[in-house]
Amino acid sequence: MNMFRNISKALENIVKKNRAEENNITNNSIFDVMQHYTQVGEYSVGAPEGTPGDKDFDLIVYKNDNGILYQALRPKKAENLAPLFVRKFEPRLNRFRAFQNKKNGRRFIVEEHLDEFINYVKNYTRTNTNSINIGIITDTHQKDVDSLTSYGRLGLLHLKEFNYLEERGFLKLKVHLGDWIDGSDPGLVDEQELINLRNCFSSKRIDYALIKGNHDENDKFDALHEMLPSFPEREFEDIMWTNMYRQHNIHYISRQHGVAYFDYGDLRIIMINTSDVPYILDNNGKKKYNTQHTLAIREDQVQEIIEILEKSVNKQIIFMGHAVPIDRKGMNSLKYNGRSLHELMVAFNQREKGYLNSHDVPLEYTLTNKFDFSNVVKGKIIAYFAGHAHAEDQYRINSIQYITFNCSALVSLPDSNKYNQRYNRQVDQRTEYAGYVVNVDLDKKLLQVFGYGAASKRRVYRI
Repeated sequence: MNMFRNISKALENIVKKNRAEENNITNNSIFDVMQHYTQVGEYSVGAPEGTPGDKDFDLIVYKNDNGILYQALRPKKAENLAPLFVRKFEPRLNRFRAFQNKKNGRRFIVEEHLDEFINYVKNYTRTNTNSINIGIITDTHQKDVDSLTSYGRLGLLHLKEFNYLEERGFLKLKVHLGDWIDGSDPGLVDEQELINLRNCFSSKRIDYALIKGNHDENDKFDALHEMLPSFPEREFEDIMWTNMYRQHNIHYISRQHGVAYFDYGDLRIIMINTSDVPYILDNNGKKKYNTQHTLAIREDQVQEIIEILEKSVNKQIIFMGHAVPIDRKGMNSLKYNGRSLHELMVAFNQREKGYLNSHDVPLEYTLTNKFDFSNVVKGKIIAYFAGHAHAEDQYRINSIQYITFNCSALVSLPDSNKYNQRYNRQVDQRTEYAGYVVNVDLDKKLLQVFGYGAASKRRVYRI
């Protein structure tokens, strides 16, 4: 009797194993049919297998010296035997990763997604002097780890793929709203990460803006090391802003604070720095302020903003910063001077004259700025764009539209906030990444936010 029970149990286990394998194959087939090709050899594949552009390819399956399984796609009748697309088997996923282009590093399935996205946006927009497309990406949180569930090297990949929008001639300006890095690796590592990210995002085709986030001073790492600085003073600024300020179309008062602006017809885009924190060390060489936890703007930056606004006659203005200055209840969202910034913007819209005077703040954050907007004709601040929150949001206070954008960085389901939990973000899936195109049409008084990946498809606002 026991023998028959053991045989029955063994058969049951075999059936369960076969079902699990069938389910796994089915799940992989949803990703793509070429997952089935696991035997070393060469195969002919085409449109039925979901090849790039539905073209015919030779699929070469091979193992490297370490026994890791790879797949490579080479165009049929290609004179060059080098593959165009390559991917490897990932045991943690129990499948092959998405194919990447050997030349530009991008995944062709993401380019196909972006082609669909571009066509969708074109259906709702037009292009002329007062209607432009702005590409926005934020919170890439690049980190030196091969993570498939959270912050890691995918941040740089997301930038490479975001650049496809620029290469298609679809953008007038592109902006990264900050938190380029997670800031949790050693200083020398994250300095190189910033250089790589800057080189990837910088452009000679279109205008671009590099905004500083609260993670970009590397204080997340420093917090674990008694706030001993891993970056020297102005490390982010020297790496990221030096080239940004060399652009032909950029305007600025100085090159010190991250404040700059671009003009497109009657539209003015002003970039500011909400991580404006002084680099002060105590007698033990430790930082006085942790930038990760100290969102702020200071007097010198505010003065530059005032000077730009006082020259903004006939301009419709959009501000862009890493964090919003106030929340939907009108409360301070920055640790220092967020409410003051909002009041300054309201004063501009109301053509007021006066001064800012902050209270109950440390000496480093005291404001004593005068302003006079009484002679600014037809200038109006219409919106403020920000990242930082890792969620989409919108609220309108004193006629200014505050809009936040979701993070590009992959976040696993257990670590997600409520906004990202709905997407169940997974590597190589459409919800892994997130990016945006904002169309500003001043003639129609319309602002449209289009998102791809873990983002809302379309949001529409009157301006």
